[in-house]
Amino acid sequence: MTKTLVEVTPETAGWAFSGVRVEQLFPGDRFECSTGEDEVLVVPLEGSCVVSGPTFEADLTGRASVFSGMTDVAYVPRDTSLALVGVGRFALCTARASRTLPFRHVAAAQTRVELRGAGQCSRQVNNIGTPDVLEADRLIVCEVLTPSGNFSSYPPHKHDEERLEEPRESALEEIYYYEVRGEHGIAYQRVYGTTDVLAEVRTGDVVLIPSGWHGPSIAVPGYDLYYLNVMAGPGERAWHVSDDPVHAWIRETWAGQPIDHRLPMTGWSR
Repeated sequence: MTKTLVEVTPETAGWAFSGVRVEQLFPGDRFECSTGEDEVLVVPLEGSCVVSGPTFEADLTGRASVFSGMTDVAYVPRDTSLALVGVGRFALCTARASRTLPFRHVAAAQTRVELRGAGQCSRQVNNIGTPDVLEADRLIVCEVLTPSGNFSSYPPHKHDEERLEEPRESALEEIYYYEVRGEHGIAYQRVYGTTDVLAEVRTGDVVLIPSGWHGPSIAVPGYDLYYLNVMAGPGERAWHVSDDPVHAWIRETWAGQPIDHRLPMTGWSR
């Protein structure tokens, strides 16, 4: 029988657009749901699956874990039925959508992988559902891999059209879902401004960022960090980034520093 590990909806989060669900499937399991008002990106975290609906079917080549490789993903439109058959853990990243777009199967090799930052701020970003890779109505999804001892989501920043202290209606609603390598692995996440949080996170934890500054995400020594980043909002489908002006100078310190030699951790750098 399938097991729901995480379930965040716009209603439970207290906002309007973003959501995520993580399902554990065991041998012989079949997970079914209706997408309703949501567009969905299916992301295998561990294992592989077949995604199907009334007019589509795709076999997603998955991975042993988020730290071992890249994965296929599938975009499923709103107002349809969705079924998953497979073994493993699967994330369903969602956003309330006004348009009905076609189903798409995006192979792992199509993912744009980039390395950001330098030195101890080095990290890897897998653009599995960003505007330059995937057409969607509102949904933006990426994966971030941070080697142990490094900082990501740094300098602290927000996703908005303007560098304003007060959040705008166009600000993206953001979800971080975490996995930490190692049985007892821990990491930390800071959020401040409209919400002040310094959270210890472990595999399966979620932090909600309705607006305001957030960062860093801290991979403590000895434990690599992964997070799945799900975003959506009412405005243009764009990944606006504004650094906190108090900390923006940190980018200047990266000049001349090499990218961490442990990157890329998975996939291809382009």
